[in-house]
Amino acid sequence: MTADIDIPREIAIKLCEEIQIENKGKGRFSLERLQCWGCLKHANGDVEKMCLANVRGEGCNLINKRYKWQQEHK
Repeated sequence: MTADIDIPREIAIKLCEEIQIENKGKGRFSLERLQCWGCLKHANGDVEKMCLANVRGEGCNLINKRYKWQQEHK
């Protein structure tokens, strides 16, 4: 969630889940997969500790990118 993109939490969580599923099918060492792994490992099941809940307002760049694309292609 960036200053110019305000993504509702429910949508951010749904997009996060979609991205995680897609990343499982990618190569073992993809950067996106590594980013998700690190986020999930750090959060340890707590959504408030995930990148999407970043207190600086930046959120997860993968979620931001997907949300922006979806908004542009409605």
